[in-house]
Amino acid sequence: MESHVFHLCRALAARGHGVAVVTSSSRTGLPAHEVMDHVDVWRTWMPTRNTAGWAAFALGSMPRFGELALRADVLHAQDIASVLPGLVARRVRRAPLVTTYHTSHFLRRAGSPFWRQVFRRFIRGADYNLAASAEIAAVAEGLAPGSRVEALTNGVDTSLFRPGEPALPPPPAGRRRVIVPRRLYAKNGVEHFVRALPLLAGTVDVEAVLVGDGPERARLEGLVRDLGVGDRVRFLGARPNADMPGLLSSAELAVFPSLMEATSVAALESMACELPVAASDVGGLPEIVGPEVGVLFRPGDPGDLARAVAEILARPDLRALGAEGRRRVVERWSNARLAERHLEIYDELLRRRRAA
Repeated sequence: MESHVFHLCRALAARGHGVAVVTSSSRTGLPAHEVMDHVDVWRTWMPTRNTAGWAAFALGSMPRFGELALRADVLHAQDIASVLPGLVARRVRRAPLVTTYHTSHFLRRAGSPFWRQVFRRFIRGADYNLAASAEIAAVAEGLAPGSRVEALTNGVDTSLFRPGEPALPPPPAGRRRVIVPRRLYAKNGVEHFVRALPLLAGTVDVEAVLVGDGPERARLEGLVRDLGVGDRVRFLGARPNADMPGLLSSAELAVFPSLMEATSVAALESMACELPVAASDVGGLPEIVGPEVGVLFRPGDPGDLARAVAEILARPDLRALGAEGRRRVVERWSNARLAERHLEIYDELLRRRRAA
């Protein structure tokens, strides 16, 4: 979501629009206000990354959001915690409000009676609703019958994410390298990828580069040692966006073993770098990954994951899969395409307001 908002706002600003973002100050040392690529970024204190922390952020961001809304033509809430400030600001400014529902957090909370009521009010209260995947859109429409939620896949900066110079030296002769660009949280399923590595040993010699950090790292490092695959796994930790094209270009395949997923921007970024993708058949991943660009496997199943990785690495047309992946991202899921669709929505809402 953070990557989506960053690149969308940059693209809108590059087209001459004024863009201001109210977000959380979730890391120490960040300024309360800065201008990033012509985008005004305002940060509000957030105490913790849990429901109470997000509620505090929502309440604390209202004054700034309201102040900025007085000069805004359109309000856009890109996170669940931003919808309430958006609804309050709209009552003052009467500008149209757009919401976007991005993540598996929405899907998990949608099963709660409390959150179902909240989401129903949010969806019906907005002037236009977007979702990062068809699955999220269908769940949202089910929560608020009669409301339309447009599925709009997140975009990729295809000028940044493109094939380039590998950032890592090549693996030893005969060894194949795959990359797993996943934060180390249980829902991202990296444990199942690690458990698949010994199953690959008799079929293909694979080494893995894990890019991302999180609370699962220590446990995963222990599992790597226990399974005896320490010589074939590298933990690189979190890396800035600018480093990713070179890292992706250092591998032959990107693997996404997620247990829950909206639409994976990381998978689209991999495809933009002409990397075939092996992904769990879950959430929004089947919407972007098919046999023309990669392979799907059952989520939470190391055996099926190993089968899929061995199968795709054995294909003689691996490079062609990667080239087709980039073509599709440029055509369907580029950041330019995403920005244009947002502007179409904003313009239509403003025309309706003027006509009312």
